[in-house]
Amino acid sequence: MINGNVSHWWTQIGLPTPRPALAESIDVDVAIVGGGYTGMWTAYYLKQARPDLRVAILEARFCGFGASGRNGGWLTNTVTGGLSQYERSHGHEAGERFQLAMNATVDEVIAFAKREGIDADIVKGGELEVAYTPAQLARLDEWFAAEAKWRGTDWMRLSADEAKSRVNVAGVLGGMWHPHCARIHPAKLAAGLARVVDELGVEIYENTRATEIRPHEAITDRGTVRAGTVVRATEGFTSGLKGLHREWLPMNSSMIVTEPLSDAQWDVIGWEGRDTLADMAHVYMYAQRTADDRIAFGGRGVPYRWNSRTDIDGFTQPVTAGALQDLLVRFFPVLHGIDIDHLWSGTLGVPRDWAASVGYDAATGLAHAGGYVGTGVSTTNLAGRTLRDLILGEETELASLPWVGHRVRKWEPEPLRWFATRVIYGAYGAADRAEYRGLPTTSGLAKVADAVAGRGH
Repeated sequence: MINGNVSHWWTQIGLPTPRPALAESIDVDVAIVGGGYTGMWTAYYLKQARPDLRVAILEARFCGFGASGRNGGWLTNTVTGGLSQYERSHGHEAGERFQLAMNATVDEVIAFAKREGIDADIVKGGELEVAYTPAQLARLDEWFAAEAKWRGTDWMRLSADEAKSRVNVAGVLGGMWHPHCARIHPAKLAAGLARVVDELGVEIYENTRATEIRPHEAITDRGTVRAGTVVRATEGFTSGLKGLHREWLPMNSSMIVTEPLSDAQWDVIGWEGRDTLADMAHVYMYAQRTADDRIAFGGRGVPYRWNSRTDIDGFTQPVTAGALQDLLVRFFPVLHGIDIDHLWSGTLGVPRDWAASVGYDAATGLAHAGGYVGTGVSTTNLAGRTLRDLILGEETELASLPWVGHRVRKWEPEPLRWFATRVIYGAYGAADRAEYRGLPTTSGLAKVADAVAGRGH
């Protein structure tokens, strides 16, 4: 089993040859700190709109090194943090506009890949959520009722048999499905996007680590980049920038990928539609059937490291592979004894209220986007198009979406931050175990965790 090496996705296609690092201090129109999806989408749409702009991306390792090249490959329409908060702050119509913008974003990414000749193993098979305990089923019904209020969510409630006909999860009691989700190969999309941005004339400086962002300046270990606009697109690595240690929590999520499955195993499991798959557990899983007929299966390993440390090239505690494999076999007993080919982790950016945001201050030239909490494959694209409009001063539908300018308080200092995450995920895990043993309603431990986390669940 390979452990780390960034991810299975990058190992499969080969780690890229790094582009040159920044050689000296430079002046540009827009400096983008971070070469993940957010940074590259922002550069792409800016150059599409204004080819004359001098745009530079500053990346500590290589484009797609972070969550963009390590995620579960879900291109989905989920609004990070849920729609209800925007109903409270901006009204129902604003929330619906956000949802419809996310639906359109899924199709925009698919259209981009086709337009630019990027084969990222995209199949728009929808998203399937399953419940396999009575407590999970009750939460699924509550979620379905809440989502039904919103135009564009388009969830269908599935019986146990209907859910199993899509993916044969053992013991499933019911499910939900919507069409606005596609399976992708994350590294193929990241590599293709980097190529396109490069061809548009964006200057990409890799192995160039930013240490501080100031008004109109990005300070790196290889020089200062002065710019009219500086975009912070660092997601889970934001805590490494001076003054931003408590801005977003770097939450770790881990994945395994199996060996390719046999036709006989697929005959039992089904999954012909290539839906993305998740469950209604508190410590939820997420999975896809890959283009080469493996299962990529993710969940929480060690969710947070002391003092916001991030992993090294995706290396993960081996015990995490065993925990994820046990859950995989619980879902699909036919896979007992299956070999795990790869284990890795990625880092998510988690704001204190678990809601993503986009921001721009014309006076300082500072812009940012992130805090996707795991929904970034699609949301980064919407962020890139929104930042384009904000930076260029365009008063558009995207620039008026309710996540623009959203602010939230910082995370607590250590040791409170470490203790809080231990309480949150310890309680969620205990709640899942109690519910799996037969507790018919949502465990009170989960409600305690929700309160500590500062979010609805």
